[in-house]
Amino acid sequence: MSKITVVGTGYVGLSNAMLFSAKHQVTALDIDIYRVSLLKEKKSPIQDELIEQYLQKNINFNVTLDQQIAYAEAEYIIVATPTNYDEATNYFDTSSIEQVLYDLNQRKSNAVIIIKSTIPVGFTAKMQNLYPSLKIVFSPEFLREGKALFDNLYPSRIVVGDKSDIGQKIGALFKNACLKDDVDVLLMDATEAEAVKLFSNTYLAMRVAYFNELDSYCSVRGLNTKDIIQAVGLDPRIGAHYNNPSFGYGGYCLPKDTKQLLANYQDVPQSLISAIIQSNATRKDFIAEQILAKQPKRVGIYRLVMKAGSDNFRQSAIQGIMKRLKAKGIDIVIYEPVLQDKTFFNSLVIDDLNEFKKISDVIVANRVVADLEDVIEKVFTRDLFGDN
Repeated sequence: MSKITVVGTGYVGLSNAMLFSAKHQVTALDIDIYRVSLLKEKKSPIQDELIEQYLQKNINFNVTLDQQIAYAEAEYIIVATPTNYDEATNYFDTSSIEQVLYDLNQRKSNAVIIIKSTIPVGFTAKMQNLYPSLKIVFSPEFLREGKALFDNLYPSRIVVGDKSDIGQKIGALFKNACLKDDVDVLLMDATEAEAVKLFSNTYLAMRVAYFNELDSYCSVRGLNTKDIIQAVGLDPRIGAHYNNPSFGYGGYCLPKDTKQLLANYQDVPQSLISAIIQSNATRKDFIAEQILAKQPKRVGIYRLVMKAGSDNFRQSAIQGIMKRLKAKGIDIVIYEPVLQDKTFFNSLVIDDLNEFKKISDVIVANRVVADLEDVIEKVFTRDLFGDN
């Protein structure tokens, strides 16, 4: 049993904490008093059914605000702090990770430090040069919001940015903690591992953008989008997955990772990466125009979240639709149960679903759910398959 500290209790951090808590002694460190207090009561601060279940089990898990408690005797320290994309600098804001590494260097930590946050290509090497006494390894995370722990328990692959004995130990640590028998463990240099994350998410964004543009074409030409997508997807090289039209790709990873990859292409010829980003903006313009064509006075936004089972609406595509509609003078009301505030960017938040449905001329929903079936004639969506 190893002593593992996880820094940050968002989707990535908390799912990793739960992953290891069955076989190891895990301590989570966070600066958010509310999150820590919830976790001490065995309540999850994020919506993830498996995480909620694991917190109720007899697991080896503690949470603290105190660095001294968290870092003392830790053999592995998993860094899962947020790295938001800075539009002004065209780069990730990695200050939260840098602060953790600075603190660990000050403490002369001998732990193996595993960065799980998404970072720009070359970041690990830069930090290793800055702190040569620290053992810093990057291992990218591939998870879905609302299914974060499931994706860690049954990973598609385990990628470790270190080819040494340390990398092998990390690979074995993650493989032994998951419930999938035949998972591939890929060891590579840190910079390649960083690139894997950005290229993976950019490919997913490209796939979303492709099927959205297919849907836009069908909408304008009066064609049946569903029939075409189903037929296209039967080609095994394409596959019938991740093909449900939406208002655009969004969430915590895809918007920032595509832009970060584009920034890394500064001196490299490219057309596709920038086209993916532009396509997402074009899709939002198109969706907003279709809603405006219905001439509504008041538009209801049903849920800010992107996915069923998620409570995260950071960078959700529907917010881009909202901004475009508000710029045209449309009154916006929002139904979002996870939002405590009475307004969101100066739009009224309504917690009574029936009232929301009654006063909305058009209801914009990324995905159709049972709650909206009684007002389906008001609903604007591009959802064809009812999945994420």
